[in-house]
Amino acid sequence: MGEPEATAKNTVKSTVKSTVKSTKRSAVPGWARKSTLVLVIAALALAVFGTTTQTWLTVHLDPTQLGAAVASQDGLQVQGSKAATTVTALALVALAGGLAASIAGRVARWVITAIILLAAAGIVAAAAVVLADPLAAAQGSIAAATGISGSSVQVDVTVFPVLAVVAGALLGLSALAIVPAGRYWKTRTKYDAAAAGPAGGTAAGGNAPAAPADEIDSWDRLSRGDDPT
Repeated sequence: MGEPEATAKNTVKSTVKSTVKSTKRSAVPGWARKSTLVLVIAALALAVFGTTTQTWLTVHLDPTQLGAAVASQDGLQVQGSKAATTVTALALVALAGGLAASIAGRVARWVITAIILLAAAGIVAAAAVVLADPLAAAQGSIAAATGISGSSVQVDVTVFPVLAVVAGALLGLSALAIVPAGRYWKTRTKYDAAAAGPAGGTAAGGNAPAAPADEIDSWDRLSRGDDPT
């Protein structure tokens, strides 16, 4: 009679645990899911980076001032990476921060949030400077193409600096969500599993240890002489 009763207890316990876990998962808001937030931050950072590979400014110069390669084009094309050099680097910083947030602890998430916020602010500021004074932003490219600096020419602004400002602002808002969303993120390590193992074994009657959390924990148990199966 003892063995069937123990089996029934284990079955009931497993059912209760799975029910509680599913309830906890459903209680997490969609915006607070780790995968969702990390993907949003990564996508926005990549969007900012993508804008810097496109033409931000078109400079209309006298064809006699330009070389043959540039004269055949519709003006001098200035990419975002040249008009606002810091935006590319800040986008990569934000991307790395978003990926690091997925594995960071509570304190580290505060630091990462601050880093992404500063990067987003820098992106918005740099792109806004280009929008406010496109001629100044294009002077470096003008000097490289003509050998003349300080010239007064017509400069047209494309839509990509505006997109960089919008993506940078959304990136900052997404970074602000890391800290409140982190309260729903459960980080389980092999140390947590080791602490929970004896308790699970006692609750089941003390006859069998709890199942290992991952392969690393299985190797640790093997090194101690335990059978993880």
